[in-house]
Amino acid sequence: MTKRPLWLAAAPVIFLLLWSAGFGIAKLGLQHAEPLTLLALRYVCVLALLIPLALILRPPMPKTLRGVIDIAVVGFLIQVAYFGLCYVAFKSGVSAGTVSIIVCLQPILVALSAPKLVGEKITRTGWIGLALGLAGALTVILARSGLSAENLTGILCTVLALFGITAGTLYEKRFGVNHHPVSANLIQYAVGAAFTLPAAWATEGMAVDWTPTFVAVLAYLVIGNSLLAMSLLLAMIRAGAVSKVSSLFYLVPALSAVFAWPLLGEAVPPLAWAGMALAGLGVALVSRKPKVQAV
Repeated sequence: MTKRPLWLAAAPVIFLLLWSAGFGIAKLGLQHAEPLTLLALRYVCVLALLIPLALILRPPMPKTLRGVIDIAVVGFLIQVAYFGLCYVAFKSGVSAGTVSIIVCLQPILVALSAPKLVGEKITRTGWIGLALGLAGALTVILARSGLSAENLTGILCTVLALFGITAGTLYEKRFGVNHHPVSANLIQYAVGAAFTLPAAWATEGMAVDWTPTFVAVLAYLVIGNSLLAMSLLLAMIRAGAVSKVSSLFYLVPALSAVFAWPLLGEAVPPLAWAGMALAGLGVALVSRKPKVQAV
């Protein structure tokens, strides 16, 4: 049996830290720029790094048009549909707690869809883990903020964002192959910029308050979120069961709460710690390898 590389074994922890911290850091960025402007600027900066790197490394590009299209579809579903709609939801006034609750349904949608779309069967233990993970995530969010009346348009945007990240995950698992990370990211973020840049220009003033804080925020979103975290997510999807990878998202609200504490002064109440433990137990159950009986 082939031994998993060390970086792949550590990928879930690194991904969770980078992805979860991004929520609080992005919230800081939204104090200095409009949502779509921030997103478009993020993608343009990623391309500014990737294009010279691609010219130097000359990584292999997809050999067929279908390969390019598959990467572009995943890029649209995650970079445009998921991130774009979540940012628009925040702009419309939907609270972070409500967005997190809706997006945390992603593992459930993946589990329901995986048997038919990618041929993965969810075990009874896996379903218990998914339920515990959802319960833990809801506990964390409700302990922090509770629910309030929300903008219906923003709620609809959040639901569509949920379907975007779910569809992107399933599409990558079914059609994705091991493309070079530079070439794959180059295509995905080109798609992201192609949609968000004109949308920001048409709907926002594209004004940016270039403070040191915003520069630091943008640097993190470009390197930590866009390059490192997304590359790890796609690598994990291709290398492992898609339902197991998706279950990691149950831990995102909990870890986001931890990062928001020092970044934004949002304290974590005692009940939220219990929710984090419950979500962690759920992920552990989903990720547990089934026992193989000797024959």
